[in-house]
Amino acid sequence: MSKILIVAEHLNGQLNSATARCVTCARELAPDAIDVLVLADAPDAVAAQAAKLDGVTKVLTVAHAENAHALAAVLAPQIAAAAKNGHTHVLFPSTTFGKDVAPRTAALLGVGQVSDIMSVAGPHAFTRPIYAGNAIITVEAPADAIVVGTVRTASWPAVGDTANAAPVEALAIDAALPAHTRFVELKQASSERPDLQSAAKVVSGGRGVGSKENFDIIYQLADKLHAAAGASRAAVDAGYCPNDMQVGQTGKIIAPELYIAIGISGAIQHLTGIKDAGTIVAINKDAEAPIFEVADIGLVGDLFKLVPELEAAV
Repeated sequence: MSKILIVAEHLNGQLNSATARCVTCARELAPDAIDVLVLADAPDAVAAQAAKLDGVTKVLTVAHAENAHALAAVLAPQIAAAAKNGHTHVLFPSTTFGKDVAPRTAALLGVGQVSDIMSVAGPHAFTRPIYAGNAIITVEAPADAIVVGTVRTASWPAVGDTANAAPVEALAIDAALPAHTRFVELKQASSERPDLQSAAKVVSGGRGVGSKENFDIIYQLADKLHAAAGASRAAVDAGYCPNDMQVGQTGKIIAPELYIAIGISGAIQHLTGIKDAGTIVAINKDAEAPIFEVADIGLVGDLFKLVPELEAAV
């Protein structure tokens, strides 16, 4: 009997869409049950959202004042304790949250972690990228131990909502919570544009944009298309834009329906972050730029001439 526990990611009472993508991955395992675990100081609102996800069997909630902020040191002992209630798999989204909490949980359960699950090859076998996405390997976890894994959210679509909400059950956890880690403050960028990791359309700029002031051309096109704005590492390192906009191996892994790369040469580290995009459009003056090898549509020319024309045509 297989029973999967998905740890919900949420902030300010809102369930992150990455959780719905984890449910899609979990369904590929054809389990007997899919439970979603919500840890918060007041979990009811998030639990109600999780209960609507298609495929979820039950939502488990753990309410503690210490869970008001997502601290890995505090959450991991509770997740490990919950997982021992008959669960065969524990899944996290491969986001900053998941990458922070999953290793601690795996360590407490005494197992290795399967990272960045791209597809399911069997009950305990999964594929994942290595070498900056240049190769895909199949890894197999021991069948006699709990599987702890992070789900590469860009590789999985989100499940929809169902009319029949799953039951919600409060869970009593007997776990010692450490006091050596405490929350100080959360600093996060605010923007009226869509979230970069979940946006259907993304417009990104690279070193070819030339300056922080010139990056306005990226923002303007993004706003016209109601898209998120992204950037290559070269643009971030040059100070053209903040690092939370970085797309790629060391930034955000995304899978929008439309990705427009402007002034981006296409280093392998950047391509790793967009390999699951639907349609890739590249604008670059260098006809030999690697980005054109993966682009569905390519425009060779001066971006400062082509982008305004493109914006005017929208």
